[in-house]
Amino acid sequence: MANVVFLWHMHQPYYVNPLTRTAIMPWVRLHCVKGYLDMISLIDDFPEVRLNFNLTPVLLQQIEEIVNGEVSDHWLERSRKPAAQLNEAERCALLEDFFKVNWDNLIRPEPRYAALLAQRGERYQRGDLKRIARQFSTQDFLDLQVWFNLAWCGYTARRKYPEIKALGLKGRDFTEAEKLRLLDLHLEIMKSVPLAYRAAQERGQVELTTTPYFHPILPLVYDSAFAERSLPGREFPHRFHWPEDAEAQLTLAIETHERIFGRKPRGLWPSEGSIAPEMIPLMQRAGIEYFCSDEENLFKSISRDPAYSHSKIDHLELFQGWNIRYDGAAVNGVFRDRPLSDFIGFSAARNQPETAARVLIGHLQHIAGLIPSEHGLIPLILDGENAWEHFADGGEAFLRALYRGLSSDSGRLRTATLETYFKDHQPVRGLTTLHTGSWISSNFDIWIGEAEENRAWELLGSTREFLQREIDGGRLEPAKKAAALREIYAAEGSDWFWWYGPDFSSGNDGLFDELFRQHLKNIYLLCEIPAPPELDIPILGYAPPVLRSPAGHISPNWAEVDETAAQWSRAGTYIPGSEQGAMCRAERIAKKFWFGCDPARLYLRLDLNENAPPFTLRLIVSRPGHSDSVTVQTSSIHKPGRHTLTITQIPGKTMRRAVLLVGGKSVQCGLSLRELGVPEGSRFTIQLYLMSGEVERERYPERNAISLCA
Repeated sequence: MANVVFLWHMHQPYYVNPLTRTAIMPWVRLHCVKGYLDMISLIDDFPEVRLNFNLTPVLLQQIEEIVNGEVSDHWLERSRKPAAQLNEAERCALLEDFFKVNWDNLIRPEPRYAALLAQRGERYQRGDLKRIARQFSTQDFLDLQVWFNLAWCGYTARRKYPEIKALGLKGRDFTEAEKLRLLDLHLEIMKSVPLAYRAAQERGQVELTTTPYFHPILPLVYDSAFAERSLPGREFPHRFHWPEDAEAQLTLAIETHERIFGRKPRGLWPSEGSIAPEMIPLMQRAGIEYFCSDEENLFKSISRDPAYSHSKIDHLELFQGWNIRYDGAAVNGVFRDRPLSDFIGFSAARNQPETAARVLIGHLQHIAGLIPSEHGLIPLILDGENAWEHFADGGEAFLRALYRGLSSDSGRLRTATLETYFKDHQPVRGLTTLHTGSWISSNFDIWIGEAEENRAWELLGSTREFLQREIDGGRLEPAKKAAALREIYAAEGSDWFWWYGPDFSSGNDGLFDELFRQHLKNIYLLCEIPAPPELDIPILGYAPPVLRSPAGHISPNWAEVDETAAQWSRAGTYIPGSEQGAMCRAERIAKKFWFGCDPARLYLRLDLNENAPPFTLRLIVSRPGHSDSVTVQTSSIHKPGRHTLTITQIPGKTMRRAVLLVGGKSVQCGLSLRELGVPEGSRFTIQLYLMSGEVERERYPERNAISLCA
């Protein structure tokens, strides 16, 4: 009999503006009255079904803050305000925001709500909202306030609270008292949601897992250089390396989970299924017994694990628990079946509920016939909140048909919690090589590697370093230190980076950008130091500079082959061709120039383009205020190996050193600053020339030399 494991993931970003203590977006509250309540209430009718839910700590924190009155919900306050007292800006905001719900399933079936949408127009220009608002009466706005909040009420709320159902039947001409009662019920439902999940856990029907506190991409917080493992050759920010923050995000999550649900979590859904081998010891120390991720991460791990080097990867390896070992630690792992999970999240709503459930169960039965009955596991892991508004009935008929079908097929399938599965079935397969990646394309492309994303990491990194200096200097009292670290942890959340770059847009990207930078500015505020002006500049639309200075001293091991950029992540960079004007030169010898120094050496690295022709390097080193310069000249570089370079000092002294050509892809060297005539602590400039004989082919930078400090 195969164990079917559902893990429904519930998460919302931290929408709270920490200065105003206002939640600027309403999705925590609205998902509570819809998906969160529906999902846990529905299983009351299927007591034999066992499920797993993942509720992120940052979601639970916001529920508590809003219910306890510690945070105001901006959209709730706009809803509460008497329609007759709305000013022009508020009326325009309602027209823009209060139709943000699935039109086909939640607006068009309701005549009054559909009429209000038609009155505003399905398409409009923001500049026209003032004119449109003048065509709406006070009652129109009151009905809009009610309908937006009523449409988000799920099937459980409508059954449990007769007043909500009555409002839907009334349909129009609502009163202010009816509106306020509806909004009070929203808060009552929010308060009940965590209690309902805890009760289901206590009766043994569900297991509750957690996620690192503010939903960070934990491997990138631990070390952003890990991104290059699955995205080689990408442009990355200066290295962000804070293992202690990664550990704190786990510790805080477990403490919050235990306080709210009465027991520590055994399982972890790492944010976005993001894993790296270095996370295994962190999980074990935190008391995590198992984690979940995506199937592609498993298959890539198997392909590189020495134990399976002579084996063909069989897809059926997916359907079991795995034991993952690294650096003396071991944690169990489960990897989701991507096609079936995605079928629920993206395709089931397009079909008749009974048909969709029958197709899914048919696939599960087929898999059950192929895998070992004693420890077979079919993991279905997906978003548990956003899919349901795409179903005409909120997904109720589909889920009922699915749970009913699974309950009746006791011979081949049974639902299980992960806790009971691992209690009964210790993994028989193991891995010592774990792939580094997320559940999206098995890499971290969504969160790092684009100009806006990298800029956000740069600002996060410089602020984190500033805070650590303040902490190390003993300049923060314990309460302010804790508050400042909390702001850093919030800024490390993955959700800000999700909306940076070209991948996704929310329609509210500017608000997310502002919130991210506000968390960073708050750290300076807590330290009673003015925030850098760069934190007032939006990251959206950011373009990388032509020339980026080093983040500080670097000391890479330049004399060894290293195909990654990890040791160079704090180096300065120059992108050849970035200064070109109206004319474009497509073919260049190099694609990136890295540079930096420590008190003893100057380090250079040149990443070459494919089919780079033979060339020689000429480096000019100068000191401001000194007429003499130093020239460093190489022999012709045309194949891998060690190549001689000559340092010429005025007046005429020469010394010999070597430059290393790595695998035909890069040239690296480390040059003694003393031999370059640069005293410790002094400023100097460099400019690099790529030559063919005595003919200059390229110059980096093309105009002004690079200024550095030894």
